[in-house]
Amino acid sequence: MADSQQKRKIKTSSQSIRKLSGKLPIFHAGSLTRTFAMVNEEFRKLHPNVEIVAEPAGSVAAIRKVTEQKRECGVVASADYKLIPQLMFPQYADWYIIFASEQIVLCYTEKSKYQDQINASNWYEILQKEDVKFGRHDPDQDPGGYRTLMVWQLAEKYYKIPGLYQKLFSAKGNILMGGNIRSGDLDYTFGYKAPAVQNHMKYVVLPEEINLASKQFERYYAQAKMELKGSKPNETMTVIGEPILFGLTVPKNFPNQDLAVGWVDFLLGSEGVAIMESMGMKPIKPSIINNIEKVPKLLAGKVKQT
Repeated sequence: MADSQQKRKIKTSSQSIRKLSGKLPIFHAGSLTRTFAMVNEEFRKLHPNVEIVAEPAGSVAAIRKVTEQKRECGVVASADYKLIPQLMFPQYADWYIIFASEQIVLCYTEKSKYQDQINASNWYEILQKEDVKFGRHDPDQDPGGYRTLMVWQLAEKYYKIPGLYQKLFSAKGNILMGGNIRSGDLDYTFGYKAPAVQNHMKYVVLPEEINLASKQFERYYAQAKMELKGSKPNETMTVIGEPILFGLTVPKNFPNQDLAVGWVDFLLGSEGVAIMESMGMKPIKPSIINNIEKVPKLLAGKVKQT
């Protein structure tokens, strides 16, 4: 889908909107970059006196800018909602909202070796070929990184191939992300579907049993586990496979709470949902809150507690 098509006109609310102002830093998952850029553009049309400073990064790295680097931030948006309570509760936040779902796909281009052969039944064989290079993100910095390894763990069970996880991990072409798939440095990369659509990438849709997209296979996904660095030195935390859900929060110590909450309200409203859908995302409607008593009043009508 071309950018011109993605940037369809978003209808603004007919209700009078209180004008907001100030600086709004947003630390967010890299996979949200283009979607949030569109959201920010439309939000600033309503609030021209707001300066939005968006910083994409791996979700773990984004959160640690707040918790370890002590940087001021209005909105944290993570590709794994559970990182918010694990790394930010109770000191930096006490609520989170789940606002979208995703799936892992295997991306490639017309330059990728064996691109005319690869499919959902043989991708793991193609990746083990001597002349193929494939990239993955750092699991200690990015949920996409540990979710990729979870996909490999689940693939071993799904395809009934003992040792498949280790074979992929030990493959000659397994590269911790540093190359560029478009330049030909890499043949394949694991990532989320929406950015693949946004960037006009080709991709393999993996079976639901391993792509971390389906509520139906929640128990199956839970067979996958990863040990990651914790919130303190020498600490670790266990992450268990589950359907991919994106979450966000407003840090407690951000001084302009009205501005940050106002931006979240826009994202969860009809305009923000339309933008997410136009960018290939799957917004959750209504969004899910962990604690309805903690959520700001402005957002209460757009969320439900499960």
